[in-house]
Amino acid sequence: MNRYHRREFLAEVGKGMLVAGVGSALAVDLGLAPASLAADATGRLTFGSMEPLVALMQETPAEQLLPAVLERIGAGTDLRQLVAAAALANARSFGGQDYEGYHAIMALAPSYQMACELPAAQRALPVLKVLYRNTSHIQQMGGRNHEALHPVEPAALPAGQPGAEALRAATRRQDMEAAERAFAALAQRPLDEAYNDLQLVVQDYIDVHRVVLAWRSWVLLDFTGKEYAHTLLRQSVRFCVDEERNLHRYKNSGEEALRALLPKLLDRHGLANRSPGDRRPDDAWTEQISQLIYASRRDQAAEAVAEALAEGIAPEAVGEAISLAANQLVLHDPGRKRADSPAKPIGSVHGASVGVHASDAANAWRNIARVSDRRNTYASLIVGAYHTAGQSGGLNPQGYPFAEHREKVRNVAPEALLSEAEAAIKAKDQARACALVHRYGELGRPARPVFDLLLRYAISEDGALHAEKYYRTVTEEFATTRPSFRWRQLAALARVTASEYGYPAPGVAEARRLLKVDSLG
Repeated sequence: MNRYHRREFLAEVGKGMLVAGVGSALAVDLGLAPASLAADATGRLTFGSMEPLVALMQETPAEQLLPAVLERIGAGTDLRQLVAAAALANARSFGGQDYEGYHAIMALAPSYQMACELPAAQRALPVLKVLYRNTSHIQQMGGRNHEALHPVEPAALPAGQPGAEALRAATRRQDMEAAERAFAALAQRPLDEAYNDLQLVVQDYIDVHRVVLAWRSWVLLDFTGKEYAHTLLRQSVRFCVDEERNLHRYKNSGEEALRALLPKLLDRHGLANRSPGDRRPDDAWTEQISQLIYASRRDQAAEAVAEALAEGIAPEAVGEAISLAANQLVLHDPGRKRADSPAKPIGSVHGASVGVHASDAANAWRNIARVSDRRNTYASLIVGAYHTAGQSGGLNPQGYPFAEHREKVRNVAPEALLSEAEAAIKAKDQARACALVHRYGELGRPARPVFDLLLRYAISEDGALHAEKYYRTVTEEFATTRPSFRWRQLAALARVTASEYGYPAPGVAEARRLLKVDSLG
């Protein structure tokens, strides 16, 4: 999303001053305040012309949703509008405070991006899959009778204190109302400024859902429009307040180290006043720093990244190294030592595994760094390295595919590699699927057929709530990783795909029947 031009900025400043003078209710009626502050006669949050479609997503029984949605598509509603409505329905229902709820909203934009990779006849499938999951959980939790978000009155921010610091202070003292009102005031400023303000709270602790929710909510603004920015972004505020409460409830002091370290590193390396560098290091440097992040303590990784940024290494290059380190966590994962659920058995690596979580988090930190101001570009990458590091203990000493796995596929004919990979996925043979895709890339063959294969199962399988996000993470990281390393990303996705195979996603079979799509091949 582009930053505001000067004229838009000045208009927004004037608008914010007027809102402060007339109050938010009248300001909404005059079109001066975000639509996400609007309330109906019952005090509920409403979404103007989007409301009928949003209500459909909340009120329709799950078993009736797909026919209703396809009827809307037939009448001219496009997939982008459906994703936007589902996002607003989810936000209003859960407000970033429900585990399955925020996993569903984080999957919405990836499902649309997956749809864009499919032939026209199949395009709706990944979106329908996530819409079904989204509405199912909304219905399970009470539909319109269970709504977390309500209109909020913006606060008068303290004089002489940056608004972002007021937001962070309210969050740290676990004051939901004060944090909500502070962010409502910040949301009346230009959107990129409000998003930068939010980052001080996001960076305050490391949790995959904290950062991925903040990033995926930003992406969803391309679907809903910026007038709903407050609704989508306030979810992160509420998530962070809840997490702060849990940190204190369970006496977790892990946040204190990061909160002390980040400002020290920014100050020690003079990053607050330094423009980002543009040095592009070679493969050897990238491999070295990624291995350091993978294998070292969190504080050591953060220090190394801060030093690299201070030396003029381009943020993109630093982000690439963080992503590769997270990828190594997927490839070195020995698999679950005990079954977390029937859908996540012993030996599996999909869903909430160390590597998938680390990769999704690293991708989010990189993306936030790309759209942030200078301070938050540096801070996001430092915290991203801190987040990725410190997790390699107990993992395999060598990464997939092992030497013996590679040797077993060396003589497979190049034209048979993908059919063999599909057979390995269906056999849930992680090692062989990973080795076959690795070999395919090693031979310099095109990547698109591999993505087409793995996309098929990212749609058909449940993925323990992570299939869409992780597929999108790998798609983006493959595109931004240098050719010498990028196939590691697809090898990891092949491994995760083999792990998640055999647990079909609810709603997909019906969606295929309604669309008259016999297979995803």
